[in-house]
Amino acid sequence: MELYAERGFEQTTVAEIAARAGLTERTFFRHFADKREVLFAGSAYLQELLVSTLAGTPDSAVPIDAVAAALAAAGDLLGQRRDYSRARQAVIVANPDLQERELIKLASLAAALADTLRLRGVPEPAASLTAEAGIAVFKVAFERWIDGADERDLTQLIQDSLDQLKAVTAGK
Repeated sequence: MELYAERGFEQTTVAEIAARAGLTERTFFRHFADKREVLFAGSAYLQELLVSTLAGTPDSAVPIDAVAAALAAAGDLLGQRRDYSRARQAVIVANPDLQERELIKLASLAAALADTLRLRGVPEPAASLTAEAGIAVFKVAFERWIDGADERDLTQLIQDSLDQLKAVTAGK
């Protein structure tokens, strides 16, 4: 992150990243396919957390509340790393290829949530709509959180965004 902030993503080489971390390039490539993956290394863990939390919610939970529980778990996890999240997002916003990769990650998260909802018996299109709405709630809350204008934690902002979505869909 420091190198990306100092030099920019495009100008930072794998050799520089490895040297800064006290590693060889070979060791770097054992852990990451390329320098982009440094920014997205936690995606699989985040997806597993979302899916396992969603799958573990009570069967009686309505789909959007089950997704909300999963998003809250993600908020708890990411909420411990606000400074890192801000730095990471600044690198992504400055690079169109990374923005595309971030959108792919979010689409993958939505697809995983939709799959899990279908396994819970939620029919289409409700499963896909709920998953996509959940990821939209997460994205909006995350952006508000890293912006820093609102001092509430990420989990509170997720709940607030979800409440606002429910209010507009209920016509309030």
